[in-house]
Amino acid sequence: MAEVTTIEPHVILVPYPSQGHINPLLQFAKRLASKGVKSTIATTKYTVNSINSPNISVEPISDGFDEGGYTQAQNTDVFLKSFKENGSRSLSQILTKYENSTHPISCIVYDSFFPWALDVAKKHGIYGASFFTNSAMVCAVFAHIHHGTFSLPVKIEENEPLLLPGLPCLYPIDVPGFIREPESYPAYLSMKMSQFSNVENGDWIFDNSFQELEGEIARGVSKFWPAKLIGPMVPSSYLDGRIENDKGYGASLWKPLSEECLNWLKPKPKQSVIYISFGSMVSLPQKQMEEIAYALIGSNMNFLWVVRDTEECKLPKGFIESTKGKGLIVSWCNQLETLANQAIGCFVTHCGWNSTLEGLSLGVPMVAMPQFSDQMTDAKFIDEIWEIGVRPKLDELLGIVKREELLFCLKEVMEGEKSCEIRKNATKWRDLAKKTVSEGGSSDKAINEFVESLNLVC
Repeated sequence: MAEVTTIEPHVILVPYPSQGHINPLLQFAKRLASKGVKSTIATTKYTVNSINSPNISVEPISDGFDEGGYTQAQNTDVFLKSFKENGSRSLSQILTKYENSTHPISCIVYDSFFPWALDVAKKHGIYGASFFTNSAMVCAVFAHIHHGTFSLPVKIEENEPLLLPGLPCLYPIDVPGFIREPESYPAYLSMKMSQFSNVENGDWIFDNSFQELEGEIARGVSKFWPAKLIGPMVPSSYLDGRIENDKGYGASLWKPLSEECLNWLKPKPKQSVIYISFGSMVSLPQKQMEEIAYALIGSNMNFLWVVRDTEECKLPKGFIESTKGKGLIVSWCNQLETLANQAIGCFVTHCGWNSTLEGLSLGVPMVAMPQFSDQMTDAKFIDEIWEIGVRPKLDELLGIVKREELLFCLKEVMEGEKSCEIRKNATKWRDLAKKTVSEGGSSDKAINEFVESLNLVC
């Protein structure tokens, strides 16, 4: 009787080349690899060397600007057009390269910003799966726009909510910035909308969220966005621990200053430190930087503040020297290690979705200071829906959070009347995040179903 050879399924994952997109797709690759799926990341030539993760192969693709990507292109429209043309060709070449190997590629999991990758998959006769890196709520809003529930720009009065079927109401401060002022970032709005251009032709839709967190929202738009919630895509060591030594994403476009941060945190009492980070892209106005600095001084609490080198000049004169011992300013750090440290008492965040999921998965209360786009919607959920933090009110004239307001919110989360309830809720969501990715959890089941489907065709 002839021996039957089984071919291990092989998935290639294509992230948008920024840290906030590479991390969740790389984490998904690791989840798939842990379940017996060969996983390859295809990323741009200038980010390919930033990825170093056991059991994950890496292949370079071209966006047409191989020395520096968007920085080299200096124009979003030019960059995206070039990426579509060069990315399609170089991705197709990788598929051809593997066709006659022992591991032919059976599926492309592509960042939803790259709908052209689905065309490449269909051309080669393989599966295509779109991966959304925003919250289900934000995806649902854009899905409604795509299907004509409402048109842009959205016009809502100050006290009138935007009401969409099956979704919590959104007031003007909660609405993603792109849809209130579509002219402000036309290229990025176009990229957001293009996510839905051919999504109905894909074989799967994945989203980096989970059933307990946003299942009801996903069900509310399932007729035109039938997404499988498979998150949170956070390294396994901080959740279920089933992937050995999975303590970091395995991709960094910056060099973290972990040791300095951890040594500084070591002697600090439990839950005594305020951690502040606005991510890799946000550039705060100088006045906002000053207000944060004076709020920290006024709090008299320990703080660890990530301030990129290009932003340090915005700090008040003498601030770093005057807060030595109480505060530490670093240009970057390992956010997961920091949030997991028992000394951290709250997280002042810009509410990017990855940072939101990390804070939630590690049970850290938050002070939500969104700056643009989907961050506004994430902040509403942190404050009002999940109740794991507070959202400072903006000064109407200046459009920033003033020191008195921020100081009030810091004290509210760290030691105020609401702090016990907030911590209790943060612990509840942390436990649910662990449960959903553990064996038998809803995200784990959804990933298993995907793997089983791939095994059927191999």
